[in-house]
Amino acid sequence: MKNQSLGYRLFTIANYLFITMLALATLYPYLNTLAVALNDGGDTMLGGVTFYPRMPTLENFTTILSSESMLRALFVSVLQTVLGTLLGLIVQFTAAYALTKRRLVGRTGILLYLTIPMFITGGLIPTYLLYSNLQLLNTLWVYVLPGAFSFFNVIIIRTYMYTLPESLEESAKIDGAGEWKILWRIVLPLCRPILATIALWTAVANWNDWTTTLYFITKSNLQTLQYKLMLMIKESEMIARLMQEAIERGETVPNYTARVTSESIRAAQVIITTIPIILVYPFLQKHFIKGVLIGSVKE
Repeated sequence: MKNQSLGYRLFTIANYLFITMLALATLYPYLNTLAVALNDGGDTMLGGVTFYPRMPTLENFTTILSSESMLRALFVSVLQTVLGTLLGLIVQFTAAYALTKRRLVGRTGILLYLTIPMFITGGLIPTYLLYSNLQLLNTLWVYVLPGAFSFFNVIIIRTYMYTLPESLEESAKIDGAGEWKILWRIVLPLCRPILATIALWTAVANWNDWTTTLYFITKSNLQTLQYKLMLMIKESEMIARLMQEAIERGETVPNYTARVTSESIRAAQVIITTIPIILVYPFLQKHFIKGVLIGSVKE
């Protein structure tokens, strides 16, 4: 530090200040949401809640998770996330490996065939009819099977596989290894960074999914947590709107202080839905950074 010029030290200090301010700006929305989720709903309506709850309470969370149906919905969401992520990784990884082989018959045609649906889709009604004919409606498989294959993810994994030395596969073949042994013993361990990235993307997509329940599920025991939370928010907003309209018409409304409001429920929902991802991300961070930098450095 003694040999550094004054300008360089000022530049370093400015960088640290900028990064600190950027970190605070990034963390503030989440910390504010956490404070609102842990604060009394009626007190939150008065405003002024920032980094910490002014009237701490767990009532917002107990309201969401107290019923048996919400716990069952949580189980369905966890099951969808686990099965959807595992099946998606297996299908997309094996498909990407097959598409890296130049000896694959009709590879160009297959790539073109799989590329077209990325830009042109049939729409909701044909999709509903397809799922109906496949008897996927009102089953757990409607959450898992349709999302098991993503050509976008396949392209990313395939591109990563092209960075692996071909000499590894050639050496394995000389030693007598077959395609399956090469795939699982050699290629799979080397693809952990990109697979961790795809796993995180797939898990987040499955965990946050609620439209599948909206379109293809009518049985209450198969509804996901996100769909239940969406209904709860809509109901609380409707009650608040009806009360406001009654007040504007001069009608008498029950005189009570709202302990749980739509804003506090929404904040608690955000915390509930982000906690699993926050808990998983540290374990995938090392591989995730390597995965997202795919193709940035070439030998």
